[in-house]
Amino acid sequence: MQQNTVKAFETSLDLIMSRVQDLKHSIGSFILKLEHEHQMLNWPSVLDSFALLSSQINMLNKVLKGDKTPSLRNMVLLPLELSLDRDEDLEKLTEGRVPVFNHDVVPNYLRTKPEPEIESKNQQRKNIAAQITPELAQKQINSLNKITGRLLDHLNTAKEDWETDSSSSRLNMTTDNRADTQSLVGTIALGKGIKQVRQQTQPTPSQAVMQQPRHVDQHIHKPQSTVRTHIRPGSSVHPYNRT
Repeated sequence: MQQNTVKAFETSLDLIMSRVQDLKHSIGSFILKLEHEHQMLNWPSVLDSFALLSSQINMLNKVLKGDKTPSLRNMVLLPLELSLDRDEDLEKLTEGRVPVFNHDVVPNYLRTKPEPEIESKNQQRKNIAAQITPELAQKQINSLNKITGRLLDHLNTAKEDWETDSSSSRLNMTTDNRADTQSLVGTIALGKGIKQVRQQTQPTPSQAVMQQPRHVDQHIHKPQSTVRTHIRPGSSVHPYNRT
């Protein structure tokens, strides 16, 4: 019987540690997101992180309140050994938070009640809350609901005004230019505003002859040649006489 109880306790403890590790990982990821991605963070992403944390806390509570989980309130945890030396296994198990398990650490980590100062403040708040009568409590609740309702009305009104202004600005916003549209249509349909580029081609010999001027300017004088020529009178006899 005792062995079954110990086995059930170890199984429940492993399951609790697994749930706690998941919760711890989610909290660490959310803190990193807040510290390093706060400029790009949006409200839906924050709500998703809170939803994940809430679901993991609910799963942990189900494990703690489950029928197979032994009542941890009935168990006592006692330190078997205290040491002033550094414990590497304990440091690794606690991820560097508790390197030494000594007399200074044990009262804080094995405490089952809050510190006396905190416990006194909590008791004072409980006493103040107990002095409020049910009628006064209901009156304060109604006042809070009234303030909350007014605040919601103001928010809804501001939201409706903003949506109306946004829709009207979208409808009245000019998205085209009529002059530019007409110019573009005229260019495509009628070729307005387009300059025709003429290609310069090499004229053919026949075209070059035809393009020569018919009349030569009379004022252009032909330069005289400086070479002297002497023409001798030729013989009247043809060199190739017929026989």
